[in-house]
Amino acid sequence: MPRNALIFDLFNTLVPGADAERDRVLERMAEVVGVDAAAFVRAHHETWSDRLVRWDAAETVRILAGRLGARPTPAEVDHAVRLRRDLGAELLANVTPPTLAALDALRARGHRLALCSNTTAETADLWPASPLATRFAAAAFSPQVRAAKPDPLIYHAAADALGVRPDRCWFVGDGADGELAGAAAVGMAVIRTTEFQDTDPTWPGEPIAAISELVDRLR
Repeated sequence: MPRNALIFDLFNTLVPGADAERDRVLERMAEVVGVDAAAFVRAHHETWSDRLVRWDAAETVRILAGRLGARPTPAEVDHAVRLRRDLGAELLANVTPPTLAALDALRARGHRLALCSNTTAETADLWPASPLATRFAAAAFSPQVRAAKPDPLIYHAAADALGVRPDRCWFVGDGADGELAGAAAVGMAVIRTTEFQDTDPTWPGEPIAAISELVDRLR
């Protein structure tokens, strides 16, 4: 049987990851809650695994500020969370017309699309308003699945949402978090993209330089 389902990573695959911009917003959040900016950014990075599957944005602000000796007010927490959500909405909207056109072409050809993303809770909340959302039949976000790539559970969640087995899926991603090996381990065929970042250059096979190249690759 052909592989007609495509499972996509999100950041640095469909839209830029914008790591430097994320850190600048974290510095502004630190100022709002009254803690050292560098320490807050460092604590944020060090708690990635918790933020992927356990904490929402408000919990993250309260917990990290508390660890750094601050007790922000509810208004301060809300302000910091708004900064984070505003960035999330901006990143989700930053999808190129060629990417959208490629997704539309793949769907018109009969491919079903799902998202499989290691992300934080606010991204999952903001997803329905993204121009990408209408192109995808399903989305498996790590805070909702309570598992993050390369855990097999999140790949199975995405495939199950499409009603297909993993070995009937292509996985498309930049390679962060060991996601390519995780996808291959559950039986998915892997296509690596380098459009925004060459994350896993040792992965075998010819990568694509843009999502638009998928249309010809899977013809």
